[in-house]
Amino acid sequence: MSYRLDAVVGDFDRLRTDTRGVPGAVVAPLRQRMGLLPLSPALGEGLPETLRELSRGGPIARLHADFWGGEGEQTASLWRAGAREWGPVHASDFTGPREEWPINAALARLGVTPAGPGSPDHRDLFVEVGLGQGRDEEDWYEAALKAAGSADYDAWHTREQAERAAEERAAAERALRERLSGIPVPLDGKEIIALLGLRQGRAVGAAIRHLQQLHVDRGPQSRAEAEAALILWAAGATDVSA
Repeated sequence: MSYRLDAVVGDFDRLRTDTRGVPGAVVAPLRQRMGLLPLSPALGEGLPETLRELSRGGPIARLHADFWGGEGEQTASLWRAGAREWGPVHASDFTGPREEWPINAALARLGVTPAGPGSPDHRDLFVEVGLGQGRDEEDWYEAALKAAGSADYDAWHTREQAERAAEERAAAERALRERLSGIPVPLDGKEIIALLGLRQGRAVGAAIRHLQQLHVDRGPQSRAEAEAALILWAAGATDVSA
């Protein structure tokens, strides 16, 4: 599996402001309020001047990595106040401490902080900031375009959390359906609709899953027990009319 990175990393909001109107410039959000600017061919022209200008408002890291099948190399440098402050540092041997690898060292100088010591990657800022979320320039362009509608980092982060929570709920619902699939219930969908006065829809499926969960928790239910349980469930549910 390959991995290629050729980008500038810095404060997300500042990078977006500083590159607004620059052809081909997009900024993908990372963790810890960082952003990643893929270096397109247009941005790569006159790169030292580009780095000088981008670093005048705050520090940026110039990062490059190229890996294939676990073997590869990375190079990093840090720019601040219009000048290169550190690097470029290059490495192709990664047997030493992770915090000394070029990209991790540059990220530390940017202010990225490690995860807690309980994490197996707590010294790997590359992982902590989220640089493993993309494999190449196309992935980062896609992430940048997805965040383009957000006014700033906080707005993107709020939306990202909401989308992640929705995905987790959907996954939990799928897992529940799979776990309960095939468990018999005393009432079918038509009988549940008649009993509760429902319209055909998701609420009927939720009622069936409720009966299936009762079967798992308490054992087989009689028809009378199932009807009583559903009436009680419907009285406490908020969306049974959906």
